[in-house]
Amino acid sequence: MLWKVRATLADRPGALAELARSCGAAGVNILGLQIFPALGSVTDELILRSPGEWTTAEVARLLESAGASRVSVAPVTEAALVDQPTRYVEAARTVLDQPASFPEVVAALFDAEPDRPADDPLAALQDVLELTVREVTVQIRRLAPFTATEHARAGSLADLVNDVLVRHHPAADGLGHRADESATPEFGEYVDGARATVDDRVIGHATLAPVPDEDAVVAVDLAVDPAWRRRGIGTRLLRDAARLASSRRTDALVLTTRSDNQAVLAVVLASGLRGRIRMAGETLTVRIPLGGLAPRAAETSAAVTGETARPR
Repeated sequence: MLWKVRATLADRPGALAELARSCGAAGVNILGLQIFPALGSVTDELILRSPGEWTTAEVARLLESAGASRVSVAPVTEAALVDQPTRYVEAARTVLDQPASFPEVVAALFDAEPDRPADDPLAALQDVLELTVREVTVQIRRLAPFTATEHARAGSLADLVNDVLVRHHPAADGLGHRADESATPEFGEYVDGARATVDDRVIGHATLAPVPDEDAVVAVDLAVDPAWRRRGIGTRLLRDAARLASSRRTDALVLTTRSDNQAVLAVVLASGLRGRIRMAGETLTVRIPLGGLAPRAAETSAAVTGETARPR
């Protein structure tokens, strides 16, 4: 039986040797070890193979008898034996290929889970590691505390994502490059949201709708014609929809999509809006607070009259 164990030992010579002797005497083999030093104590992460059918309680008692504290134990498969530097390289490769996968990748890398709702009872018991990718906040949680070393590693991975997104999806107030300079999209705000049109044909929209059971929160349905994607249109529509929602004294905007949607994170980041991203199963949710976002006068007029705002 394989186990991943986290334990805190006193920072003194021989502490780890005592633990190793106790494991050896019990027939438990240490197959992997990571050390996370701190002032006055050391957190060790070990991969153990126990004889027979041990329980988590038996493994915990073994380590505590060797002087360990704050012990957490979880059964694992042989995948836990993968070399740690290799895991980080593979994680970086995945994020470079799909930046929107960052929350899911970083959660798996640190044996954590994506952010839980605030009213979840387990959330209060978990340690939180918070990262910022441009203006989006990503949180992961687990019961075992995150060490200073892990905070540094996660921060480096977030910096990598930032560098990639800045390089490939720079924020801008206007549209990005246009393949056809003769066809320039026009943007307008309406009662139900914002739209982009070319020759009176809608090529993209950001439609607002109330969120059930949440006052002052609206959902946004964002879509752009595939032929017009990667030109900054989705970014502009999201920003315009947020300003329109703000003019209605809305507290937050919620965007929900599939967890494998590679474009949504780049769109949110390029919009310049601050948001909080949460991954749950196959659903990715971005919640964007609208406090302090100043609506344009043209948007307020459009919301009242239902007329198209003057294109910018």
